[in-house]
Amino acid sequence: MSTIRCLIAVAASKHWPLFQLDVNNAFLHGDLKEEVYMQMPEGVPNPNNKVCRLIKSIYGLKQASRQWHEKLLTALESQGFVQSKYDYSLFIHRTDTDINIAAVYVDDIILTGTNIAKLDELKAYLHKEFSIKDLGYLNYFLGIEVGYIVDGIILTQRKFIKELLTGCGFDVSKRTITPLPLNLKLSKTDGDSYADTEQYRSSVGKLNFLTHTRPDLSYAVQYLSQFLQDPRQPHVTALYHTLRYLAHTEGQGILLKATDNISLQAFSDSDWEACPNSRRSVTGYILLLGGSPISWKSKKQNTVSKSSAEAEYRAMAAAASEVTWIVNLLTDMGLSDLKPITLNCDNQSALHIAKNPVFHERTKYIEIDCHFTRDKVLEGLLQLSYLPTQEQLADVFTKPLASSQFQLLLSKMGVHDSHPLPS
Repeated sequence: MSTIRCLIAVAASKHWPLFQLDVNNAFLHGDLKEEVYMQMPEGVPNPNNKVCRLIKSIYGLKQASRQWHEKLLTALESQGFVQSKYDYSLFIHRTDTDINIAAVYVDDIILTGTNIAKLDELKAYLHKEFSIKDLGYLNYFLGIEVGYIVDGIILTQRKFIKELLTGCGFDVSKRTITPLPLNLKLSKTDGDSYADTEQYRSSVGKLNFLTHTRPDLSYAVQYLSQFLQDPRQPHVTALYHTLRYLAHTEGQGILLKATDNISLQAFSDSDWEACPNSRRSVTGYILLLGGSPISWKSKKQNTVSKSSAEAEYRAMAAAASEVTWIVNLLTDMGLSDLKPITLNCDNQSALHIAKNPVFHERTKYIEIDCHFTRDKVLEGLLQLSYLPTQEQLADVFTKPLASSQFQLLLSKMGVHDSHPLPS
């Protein structure tokens, strides 16, 4: 989904139109390479007990999705589109003066770019080859509502939120102003077991889908997901708190700004020894393109860190990896001169380790891949910067915060409430 957010953010900043197509019966267009046989459909006379050999792919075959992708790839390449090396669902057509882009998710296609005539030509060709529905301007994609305002493009999931809250089985009328209570610390063995484990897992899974447009939910989802195997009553209480927060922020989403300033910034943070069971730290990062959020993550680290500096250093490496990929992706989309990217961190010790390309006695046990940040600084891709914790946007992804600080950071990262509810 980061690719889709990047594409829409670029389109918003460049004032490109966004169109949407839907392919009718996509999986029926694939060509089979193997010999595949099936029994006669029910109701067809078959006195000799014969079987059918399939000439084309049908729904239900293991290879159906891949064969459809290959068929679409061939069609797009015939029209001059080239598959991106950084996301195989992204296709670019570039000339000296124009750039046009197609983003594909199975049978849903987003088109944007500078040459509308070329996009219309592609639509006509695809309709001839496959039969498509031209849905006009992009308004609804994979459960995400796309709204257009003067300041840019807003992505929300209000319809999905309403469906989630209607079927969750909780009374969510009482308001909460943060996704989780301040200073919340839960263990896997807290409290009594919860009988309806499926309800807990289903609700957390749906919340996870909401994080595509709701970075404010990322930490809560990461936290609640730790207890999916054996949810207990305190874990359900925390989930209930998150759902009540969601009920009163259902119009919230992200604003992808229409701005000429399309510089890329990254923020990384960690919460040392956050997990009471494993003592592992939590990594959080967010990337902003022209002040618009395009990629973020909240994740428990894979190993125990011996110090807060090490935990921060690991978080920086995760953010640096994402920056490297995003820069390559944006370059494919026609953005250049993005380097160097500022990576903001609030730990001076971690910054010192990353900035100095020498062997450190106290960090010799850290895995080689964690020194990725240092290499990217030497290459000129990254420049590291210190900022106070109060201004660290990635703090949202590492721990529950007080409501005032939480709302301040959300406003700075481009979280926008398109339909605020009365207080």
